[in-house]
Amino acid sequence: MAQRKELIRLALFGQPVKTSLSPAIHRLFAEQFDLRISYQLIETGAETFPGELEKFRLSGGVGCNVTLPLKRNAWRLAAVASEEVRLAQAANTLSYEASSGWVANTTDGIGLITDLTVNHGLDLNGSRILVLGAGGATASVLGSLLAQGPAHITLVNRNLDRAKALAQRFGGRQNLSVTGWDKLASYSGFDLVINSTSLGHQGKAPALFSALFAPGAVCYDLNYYQASQPLKQLCSDMGQMYIDGLGMLVEQAAASFYIWTGKKAHSRVVIEAFQE
Repeated sequence: MAQRKELIRLALFGQPVKTSLSPAIHRLFAEQFDLRISYQLIETGAETFPGELEKFRLSGGVGCNVTLPLKRNAWRLAAVASEEVRLAQAANTLSYEASSGWVANTTDGIGLITDLTVNHGLDLNGSRILVLGAGGATASVLGSLLAQGPAHITLVNRNLDRAKALAQRFGGRQNLSVTGWDKLASYSGFDLVINSTSLGHQGKAPALFSALFAPGAVCYDLNYYQASQPLKQLCSDMGQMYIDGLGMLVEQAAASFYIWTGKKAHSRVVIEAFQE
């Protein structure tokens, strides 16, 4: 009689998580390697997160993703954190090690870079990049963007102090600067514009204009599906190339899956399945 495969218990913590694509994505990854997984959606706020995480561990949980509003909490709860997590002050992936406890990683950055450079063939070395917003989403990908060797990255944010504090965490680099939305009209010629704001969830697009984009530039939206529609429409009206964040979602999930299982999933087929 064939031995039954061990069940790998995974989860997503956050609020809200009911409509998350993560269970379906990880199920497709697991099928590629004939693995048995359970991927729960655990709705919880900051106050109940530590208790729910411990309950999950005691039930046999070995790894989890963490989404809003708990990414900073995940960083603080972890016994061990990667350097990227320490700079971002946020984690989206936890894995449990019996010898040390919860280990925190962030796969958002590698998810974004893989989608941009592998799936879409962009070369970020020497490029001029504009990032809209300076919150947790930007913090999670900024280190990976800087590692690509861009000529310059500009962060635009309403709260300049917050943007400056984020830039300082990354060493106050010469190729990293901040500005306010009220000054954006004086900027132009970016090769890549990345939207990390949550405006799409309110049915709004950031106030972009054609001069911001260099010839052949790309507008990349960390949002996908319904939340990506306002910016997608704006870019269409401007005749501007636009990419939504579905590829990043799948690629960051693939990076988490590798941390938990040691298996490198074929992400492109999963992206194509969700695009269809």
